[in-house]
Amino acid sequence: MQFDLSSGMAVLSRTPTVLDALLRDLPAEWVNGAEGPDTWSPYDVIGHLIHGEETDWIPRARIILAEGDNHPFEPFDRFAQKEKSSGRTLHDLLDEFRRLRGENLETLASWTLSATDLERRGRHPELRVVTLRQMLASWVAHDLGHIGQIVRVMAKQYAEAVGPWKAYMSVFRP
Repeated sequence: MQFDLSSGMAVLSRTPTVLDALLRDLPAEWVNGAEGPDTWSPYDVIGHLIHGEETDWIPRARIILAEGDNHPFEPFDRFAQKEKSSGRTLHDLLDEFRRLRGENLETLASWTLSATDLERRGRHPELRVVTLRQMLASWVAHDLGHIGQIVRVMAKQYAEAVGPWKAYMSVFRP
């Protein structure tokens, strides 16, 4: 499937609603449970998504549009949410994510990007030259991957509780 900006934005616009419906007002064991040491809980993922809204997708798109691949992106701290989210409620994080995502999608829409714009290039610190199209497609896939991660982590909280049905559930397989 080729990246299409309007259909990609349709997915990106739904992510805050999906996560809010899935997580808001759940007991702490659902939102704070993880798969083991050094893994992320749903709470951690929401903090990570917020950090991405602030420092990754739109800031990097601005660099591509303004400077192309002459100015490399700043490295992205994949673990910044640990400190930045500390002590905050999940309600607060969900609300902030919704606000930031809305602002970022408004910005993206305001650019009225052409097919030529989507082929503009930037410089990722590890991946080297990337196009705006690739980065925006990655934003969509990143969201979907983290939604899947949250669902998987939540399901695994019941890994023992399901008893013998565990053998039939792909979510419990490595």
